Amino acid sequence: MVIKKYFMILLYFFLASGILCAESSEEYKKLLKKVDANVTFDKSDLSAEYTIVKRDPGGSASTTVAAMFRRDKADQFLILVLEPVSDKGKGYLKIGDNLWLYDPVGRSFTFTSARERFQNSSARNSDFNRSNFSNDYRPVSGRREKLGRFDCTVLELEATNTSVSFPKMIIWVSDNDNLVRKIEDYSLSGQLMRTTAVPSYQKVGNLWVPQALVILDHLNSKVISGKTEYERTTITIKNPSVAEIPDSVYTKEYLEKVNTR
Repeated sequence: MVIKKYFMILLYFFLASGILCAESSEEYKKLLKKVDANVTFDKSDLSAEYTIVKRDPGGSASTTVAAMFRRDKADQFLILVLEPVSDKGKGYLKIGDNLWLYDPVGRSFTFTSARERFQNSSARNSDFNRSNFSNDYRPVSGRREKLGRFDCTVLELEATNTSVSFPKMIIWVSDNDNLVRKIEDYSLSGQLMRTTAVPSYQKVGNLWVPQALVILDHLNSKVISGKTEYERTTITIKNPSVAEIPDSVYTKEYLEKVNTR
């Protein structure tokens, strides 16, 4: 009788734990949808100017300035490099699952990958995509944590498809606005690849765009004076706009035409 009672208590405990886990998982999925909704411009275009500064560990810095045009409802973007002069006119065009790199010197297009580094920085081409956490990842655990002045929900995510740049990540989402404040990207084996901090956002209409991002590349480091320094890329986003952009901008012809002016 005692054994049966003990077994029933254990069974109740495990069932209750399963229910709680299921409820938590659903809440985390809802949170991911809120995160996406806050930064997805599905009712308008989005354009902005990106200044990307890459600093090598213990070395020099290089700067890239680019114009970005994004149409989230059609899963499209076009990025036109404005500086440095040596790269001026290079372009990236994404239409659905296809991503091309345009070389103005050879006037040629080549397929590239969302996983590739953008202009040899710590940023990846996928960083310019619309936010798609809720479709590309599933939450496997969550916890509460303070990040600086932000009270956050921390979610550990695993990819649901192979098209993403990183199969695992951990994100910190601030409570008051459901915005991502920090991301840790991991390989399938669990190696930390990148850390991204998003210290500030700017409001565009009813939605949000990061004002600045700082990316540390954990695969590119150097010990200097006894301290490990990582490749660091700082991205500043200026002049965001939701003004309508002509359909012709999201074409190969546009990149070819803009380089003949």
